[in-house]
Amino acid sequence: MKYLLILIFSTSFIFTQAQEVSLFNSDGKAIAYVADDDDLTIYLWSGKPVAYVSGENIYGFNGKHLGWWANGIIRDHDGNAIGGTKNAISIYTEYEPYKAYKEYKPYKSYKQYAPYKPYWSSSWSNGSFRMFLLGGITD
Repeated sequence: MKYLLILIFSTSFIFTQAQEVSLFNSDGKAIAYVADDDDLTIYLWSGKPVAYVSGENIYGFNGKHLGWWANGIIRDHDGNAIGGTKNAISIYTEYEPYKAYKEYKPYKSYKQYAPYKPYWSSSWSNGSFRMFLLGGITD
């Protein structure tokens, strides 16, 4: 299953040497990255694990459904783009800063049911991508 997901995602990812994929906000700033581990964990640049990819869904470690992964773009519950990979968002991206050491991943809470997918819009969400991802932690 993991290898199938990696194969699907690889069409919209450019892997770095560590097999990590950077995620950018609407301004082209690197906010997080997806690690190539068993859970496809999403880490902030500070090293904090905030969410993980499960199929096409994105869940926080608190069990909350945050959004969807579609062709390298992360969508919120309104169907708007809130983040994405460099190739998928096709805007100028800033230099990626150095990553901090990864913190230990918390245990996963029971996943809530994913809501029905809305129609994807062609616009960006007004929300903050960082705050969107921080919705997946319990702290």
